[in-house]
Amino acid sequence: MAITAAAGSKKDVQFLWEGKDKRGNKVRGRALAASEAALRADLRRQGVAPTRVKTQRARAFSGGKPSAEDIAVFSRQLATMMAAGIPMVQSLEIVGNGHEKPAMQKLILDIKANIEGGSTLHESIAKHPLYFDDLFVNLVEAGEQAGALETLLDKIATYKEKTEALKKKIKKALFYPTAVMAVAIIVMVILLIFVIPQFESLFKGFGADLPAFTQMVVNLSHFVQHNGWWILVLAGGAIYTFIYFKKRSRNMRRALDRMLLHVPVIGPIMVKAAIARFARTLSTMFAAGVPLVEAMQSVAGATGNIVYEEATLRMKDEVATGQRLQRAMDNTGLFPNMVVQMIAVGEESGSLDQMSSKVAEFYETEVDAAVDGMSSLLEPLIMVVLGVLVGGMVIAMYLPIFKLGQVVG
Repeated sequence: MAITAAAGSKKDVQFLWEGKDKRGNKVRGRALAASEAALRADLRRQGVAPTRVKTQRARAFSGGKPSAEDIAVFSRQLATMMAAGIPMVQSLEIVGNGHEKPAMQKLILDIKANIEGGSTLHESIAKHPLYFDDLFVNLVEAGEQAGALETLLDKIATYKEKTEALKKKIKKALFYPTAVMAVAIIVMVILLIFVIPQFESLFKGFGADLPAFTQMVVNLSHFVQHNGWWILVLAGGAIYTFIYFKKRSRNMRRALDRMLLHVPVIGPIMVKAAIARFARTLSTMFAAGVPLVEAMQSVAGATGNIVYEEATLRMKDEVATGQRLQRAMDNTGLFPNMVVQMIAVGEESGSLDQMSSKVAEFYETEVDAAVDGMSSLLEPLIMVVLGVLVGGMVIAMYLPIFKLGQVVG
C-alpha cells in the first residue's frame, strides 16, 4: 500500500485522505493543505482519485516542536534523496509529507514553498533560526556555491548525529548524580515528616533525656514539619532565580562553565566534550571549504562552554592577523599537547579537516568511556552518601532504644 501526500503550504490544517491511483490501487496519506478542495485538486493532479478526505487538527498527531534529532534526520533524508537524483523540491515534498511530527512537516513544507518562490535552500532555512543555526546555514550556502549540496548535507547530517550523541552522553553524566541526590533528599524528607514523629512518640514514654544525635534529628524533624512549605517555596524560588540569571547573565554562565571544568570526575568529561565539539565543527566547516577565520566563528559557538567559546574567538583574532592555528591554540592553555600537535600536522600537510576529524573521533570515544567509567565510580560513592544520610537518621532513632537496653541489662 503506497503512502503519498499532497503538497503543503504555510497553512496548518492537517488532512487524512484515502483514494485510488491510476492502477486502481488503494493509497492513503496525510497532508497539509489550505482546504479540502485544494487537497482534492492537488491529489487529482498527482493521478490519485480521492475517495475520502478527513480534517485532522495538527495537535492530534504525536510529537511537538522539531528537535535537533529531527533536523539531523531531515538532513540525512534530504542528502540521500538528492544524491539519488531526485530534485530538491520533490525531495522536500516527499520528506515533509512523510514526517509523522506535524510541526516538522510544516517546517519542511514551508521551506519547500520558499524555494518554489525563488529562494535558495540556505535563504529558506535561514528564515527558521530556531531550528537551523548559523553553522547549518553557512554549510548549506557553501554547498550551494560549490555545487555539492548533497555532499554537504551528508556532512551536516553526520555532524548533527555525532554532536547530538555527544550531548546525550553529557546529559547522562550530569543526570545520574543529580537524580540520585534528589532521591536521597526525598527519602530524607519522608523520614523526617512521617517516620521520625512515630519514634518521637515512643521516646516520650522512656522518661529519659535523648542522646544528643537523636535530639538533633528530632529537632530537624520539627523544623521541617513546621516550615516545610516555606522551605519548598524558598527552594523553588532559588531554583527559578538560578535558572533565570543563568539564561540572562553571561558572567554567571562563564563562572559556572569555568567551575564545571574543575569539578572532580565531571570536569574532565566536560573538557573532552568541548574539545570534541571544537574539532568536529572545525573539521566539518573546513571540509566544506569555509575559510578558517570565518569557520572559527561557528566553531566558537559550537563548543558548548563559554570558556572554550571565548578562547576560540581569541584564536580567531590571532589567526586573522597571520598567526598559525596551532600557535593560537597553544596560547590558550586549554588544549592538550596531543591536540595541538595533531592540528599542527594538519596545517603543515594541508589536511586540517582530516586531522580535526581524528581528534573529534578520539575525544568522542574518550567521553563515552569516561561517562561509563564515571557511572562505575559514582555507584559506591553514592552508596556511601546514601548510607551516611539515611543510615545516620536510622541510627539516631535507634540510639535511645540501645541506651534503654543497656540500662535494663
